[in-house]
Amino acid sequence: MADILIRNGTVVDGTGAPAFAADVRIAGDTIVEVGSNLEARGERVVDAAGCHVAPGFIESHTHYDGTMWWQPDLDPLPAYGATTMILGNCGFSPAPLHETKEAQAEMIGIFSFFEDIPAGPFHENLPWDWLKWSEYKASVERNVKVPLNYAAYVGHIAIRLAAMGMAAWERAATPEEIAKMAALLDDALAAGALGLSDNLHDHDGDNRPVPSMLATDEEFLALFDVMDRYPATCYQVIVDTFMRMTGPANLERLEKLLKGRKIRVQIAGAIPTLEFQKPILPAMQASVQSMRDAGVDVWPGFAHVSPTNVLSIVKSLIFAQSNDYVWHEVVTADDHAEKARLLADPDWRARARESWDTQAWEHSPLRNPQELLLLDSENGTGPLNLTLKDYAESRGLHRSDAMADWILANGTRSTVHMAPFPKDEGLTMDLMLDPKSVGNISDAGAHLQMLCGSGENALLLTQYVRDEKKMTLEQAVHVMTGKLAEHFFLNDRGVIAVGKRADIVVFNMAEIERRAMEKAHDVPDGKGGNTWRFTRQPMPPRLTLVNGEPTFENGEFTGNRPGLFLAPAANDDAAASVAAE
Repeated sequence: MADILIRNGTVVDGTGAPAFAADVRIAGDTIVEVGSNLEARGERVVDAAGCHVAPGFIESHTHYDGTMWWQPDLDPLPAYGATTMILGNCGFSPAPLHETKEAQAEMIGIFSFFEDIPAGPFHENLPWDWLKWSEYKASVERNVKVPLNYAAYVGHIAIRLAAMGMAAWERAATPEEIAKMAALLDDALAAGALGLSDNLHDHDGDNRPVPSMLATDEEFLALFDVMDRYPATCYQVIVDTFMRMTGPANLERLEKLLKGRKIRVQIAGAIPTLEFQKPILPAMQASVQSMRDAGVDVWPGFAHVSPTNVLSIVKSLIFAQSNDYVWHEVVTADDHAEKARLLADPDWRARARESWDTQAWEHSPLRNPQELLLLDSENGTGPLNLTLKDYAESRGLHRSDAMADWILANGTRSTVHMAPFPKDEGLTMDLMLDPKSVGNISDAGAHLQMLCGSGENALLLTQYVRDEKKMTLEQAVHVMTGKLAEHFFLNDRGVIAVGKRADIVVFNMAEIERRAMEKAHDVPDGKGGNTWRFTRQPMPPRLTLVNGEPTFENGEFTGNRPGLFLAPAANDDAAASVAAE
């Protein structure tokens, strides 16, 4: 590791303060001087003339928990100035584990379904040499070297399965099982987990609510009692403002459980920004305000990019999450011959038409064929760049039959692209400027055949700042750096200042773009071959530094992997105190 002096740049320090001209001196992994006209002392000198120098960007919501084991370059994150990623969101984490193989395999199945990640690589590339979260952390640090720092929640779903086995899907926990859950959570927090992540939203491919939705108030109270002992604890939860619209009831319950506690709360979906969610918005806003009035430290989580997905019958949860379990049968079919047989079967087609007409959510892509574009053909048969609505009407077909016909003609690996949901941009801006909100949510590392969350951060710099001038550069950088570091209690980074860790990105505003998605055929399929994922060409930054070490420079990934497993700084003393007791 060489010491570095970044000269002649404009520093955007991550606090939201006005940018200023300054040089930045780095010794090892630490910023040691910020000032004007600093003289070189034998360091490597980087000329940042015409560039901005900012803290490295924090990816606040990712699912690289498994993917990082077989794609350790984390492409394309270093090429978008990312230096830290947050794992273990939405109640999903690889640890803790139950001692039975069946319950362990269930955690793989959960990741595979809900995050659209092939199950095979989980079996082939992870050693599964842990039961407790603390043992998992030690295994990751031994076995995985990546170019980003990472911090991780422990998932409530994982804790429940570890304590109850497969019964976690079926019933409330006994007092003994709740005590075991509390002990597992305490192990994780003492080892440096960010906190507890949770899920009050999802149903699986068989329409079962996830195990955390079966938790009683007694179970939540026991877990929150543990979290109260750690002053830098975050509780991250996703509530339903997308499908069954139970969000207001979720927040009313959480307010009662969290009132009077010193637990920071991040709620994904707390303030819904999509147009179809408008009917539930006033109730959600009132619930968030009620929680804040009650003293709960609530930080709404939000995405600045409207959800847009690729519908595929190879790997996709979109059909099931649209409440259509008939097309989901095609997704879960074992091979492409069986997928094609189902698509052509008259009985299946009749059930599929009925499902799209009567079961699918009204706002789902299946009910809105004008928003589905026939774009990506496996064999080029076409037609291409035509909406499913126009294609169906031109042939006098039901939209489900039309999509089945198009996929059969173009190949079962063809994909249909969904237009973004219309979004309230004013409300999105309000959330960005809220001092207690969590932005830059991207789902990077998941749904890799549906989207590419990695690189969406570039839109904050290009669309929102440079092109549409909706916010200042200082505000955009703050959304992705200092505010997130504060939220996650990562007190030693996120700001350009003396004593902070040297996670830094240098970029020229005229050179950067959020690049288009493209396919990379490098994901192991668990069958001895590879499948594809979406990625992007570099933004590119001039330089990305992680702990003082270049991870992206001269237009390419350097190959360096200096990322560390981060823990909330304020929890170190708490862990020692708990251990002493």
